[in-house]
Parts: sequence; structure tokens; C-alpha cells
Amino acid sequence: MELKEQLSGVPGMLRPFKAYLREAGLGAGDQVVYYGCPGTCTPFIELLGFAVRDLPVEQVYVPYVDETAAKVIRLVDGVGMQVSGDAARIAPKVIVLMGGLAMPGVPVTKDEVQATVSAHKDASIVGICFMEMFEKGGWLDTFAFDLVVDAALDPVKIWR
Repeated sequence: MELKEQLSGVPGMLRPFKAYLREAGLGAGDQVVYYGCPGTCTPFIELLGFAVRDLPVEQVYVPYVDETAAKVIRLVDGVGMQVSGDAARIAPKVIVLMGGLAMPGVPVTKDEVQATVSAHKDASIVGICFMEMFEKGGWLDTFAFDLVVDAALDPVKIWR
């Protein structure tokens, strides 16, 4: 992979993701399945989902790699995209791996994530991370990412 462009801010994260999904030619009902850590990745998944809410895809959240716990992501009026309580079957056209999975101390390994991803041979793989988590964890050599969006939260400024 090579660096294609450098953007900034939240739109710099969301626009390339949406452009990639548009270019993928996804049809009605095709699945975008997000794998991530409960709590920490979930708000970012819902933000990404909101950015692509006008695409005709079904969006699904999988906590860690537990596909039996998969839930549909739905648009809630006045709120945005939310992980629902509705169970989902898994048949991804696009797999989105969240960088939280690559962080130290997470209760899944890179090998477990790879085993889950490899079961979906026809799906493309997108990585969304912060602060070079995929690079630091050696994931760039393990996964055949079609797109990686690596955002920085540096510096974080605090005023009182």
C-alpha cells in the first residue's frame, strides 16, 4: 500500500470511506460489516455508518469477532446511526476492521481476527484506525487491506 492523500479532521476520515464504498459498486442489501471493540470502537462505527447512511447497504456491527452477537446498525430519527438489538446474519461484501482490535490488552488476537476475516473470501477489507495502530500491531503485513484510513488525535488540547 502507498499513501494516496493526507486529509484532516473528521471529514478527512469519513469522505474517503464513503468514496471507497461508492466505488465498490455495492447494491441494495449488500453488507458492510464492522468488527470492533464494544464501547470504544462503537461510537466511531456509528459515525462511519452515519456518513454512508444514504447508500443502499445493510450495516452490521460485530463485537470483537463474535459473529453470533452481530447486530444491525439502524438510523434512529433525531439521534443518528445506532447499533440495534436486532440480530444479523453475516455475509459481508466489505469488512471494516477497527483499530481498537489491534490495541494491546484486547481479548482477541490478530490470528483470531484473521481467521474470522478469511472465512469471507469475497469480501474486501477496510481498516479504520487512529495513531498508527495497525502499523504498530503488525497488521499491515497480515491483512490484505483495500483501504486504510489512519487518523491522528495529536495534539489533544485541554483548556480550563
